Amino acid sequence: MRTLVVFAVTAILGGCVSTNSTPLGLTRPGSTVPLASVSLYRTADQVGRPYCEVALLNSSGDSLWTNEKSMLDSMRRAAARLGADGVILDAIQEPSSAIKLAAAIFHVSAPRKGRALAIRTEPES
Repeated sequence: MRTLVVFAVTAILGGCVSTNSTPLGLTRPGSTVPLASVSLYRTADQVGRPYCEVALLNSSGDSLWTNEKSMLDSMRRAAARLGADGVILDAIQEPSSAIKLAAAIFHVSAPRKGRALAIRTEPES
């Protein structure tokens, strides 16, 4: 029973982040990659090999129901659907404590937002 509750909570929290993408003209329709093949990079220098830019990713979710992991997972899933094998993180903006407090008092959303770049790396030579 406990496992079922943990699974349900994880599924709910993971589903509270939405990620939209703005293609940069290099997408291949129907060319998805396995989620496990999508790497996360903090900077472009970490990629370590040439790549092409596939799409800009914008994620958002209520800070009460999401965390950084769910934000990053949502970005990875969006990149995989676009055929990208990497995500270069730009920024994750957290709402301030004052905004979170006001959101709790007035029962409104305190959004967490993230930006990233989906990339497709070139094969190693």
